[in-house]
Amino acid sequence: MSGASAVGGRRPVRVAVVGLGWAGRSIWLPRLREHPAFEVVALVDPDPRVRAEVAGRERAAAEAALTVLGRPEELSRGAVDLAVVAVPNHLHSRVAAGLLAAGIPVFVEKPVCLSVAEAEALAAAELAGGAVLLAGSAARLRADTRALYDLAGELGTIRHVDASWVRARGVPDAGGWFTRRELAGGGALVDLGWHLLDAVAPIVGAGEFIQAVGTISGDFVADAAWGASWRHPDAVGAAAGGNVEDTVRAFLVTGAGVSVTLRASWASHEPLDATVLRVEGSAGSAELRCTFGFSPNRRPVSSLSRTKDGATTQVDVTTEPIGAEYRRQLDELPVLLADPAQRGIAVAQARSTIAAIERIYQSAAPPAAA
Repeated sequence: MSGASAVGGRRPVRVAVVGLGWAGRSIWLPRLREHPAFEVVALVDPDPRVRAEVAGRERAAAEAALTVLGRPEELSRGAVDLAVVAVPNHLHSRVAAGLLAAGIPVFVEKPVCLSVAEAEALAAAELAGGAVLLAGSAARLRADTRALYDLAGELGTIRHVDASWVRARGVPDAGGWFTRRELAGGGALVDLGWHLLDAVAPIVGAGEFIQAVGTISGDFVADAAWGASWRHPDAVGAAAGGNVEDTVRAFLVTGAGVSVTLRASWASHEPLDATVLRVEGSAGSAELRCTFGFSPNRRPVSSLSRTKDGATTQVDVTTEPIGAEYRRQLDELPVLLADPAQRGIAVAQARSTIAAIERIYQSAAPPAAA
């Protein structure tokens, strides 16, 4: 199915998937195809072999005509209601800005942009074209994360958040664009760190981080043994190397005085991939242990606890199927797409996130030679 049946009497949202790499093929196309609120009407990718391969499979499942294009500039404003942008990182803002300026609403995967300047360009394009930018925020939509948000509301004044996402083995696309700074914009900080910063935002509140310092390292990125084999299970003898970090450790402070420690690692000496979010407040603390993302090398269940006055109690939390948060994101998109008040929100959030990331990278840079 391609989502061709209307929901609640509405016509399905006509979607173009721009970028047919791992995210486009593995995350978005299957879920869009199965979701009744969407209809995939166009595929866009510059590689003719990829276009032919994916289009053949999608046409077999589609209930409507499918347009296949080589460039996003070929999309027509009247033919699509939404473009899902899943191109390599360095093209996210450029492609999204071009579509927005043409009046086509955009949903863009993280990282939304790679600099504050790119965020400003997106804001200008959104205004010029009158279309809305929506951004990937899957971590906030997990059942266990939402349970943590509810619990955080009972912790009094929030003072500090620890946020970490540490993989055992999971350097993505070693030797490919993902590990080249000029194409990815960075390593684990831009990739996993963006998710963590997005996940803690509802807890620490809106606004900029006024302080951010950090360190980065690359002990694993040059060794193919630490690659994310689960992303390419058929690959043999994958290349290794790159000029990005596989680990970042940072400390940030909001304008309201809430501190955040951040660790993101593509690889480590841990036995399992794990994500930990710990919130400290004036009336107690809460801790969520789970695993973000798609890696199969994960904690089997999520756990949530609250500590107050020396006593720790477990809180019931749902462990969902891997990727359920992405389906939930699609559930919300039609409503967000129809809400004029959404314009500018995603850009503002992206500007805040990338500003913090830029500060961390600046602090981690080696001192200039005298």
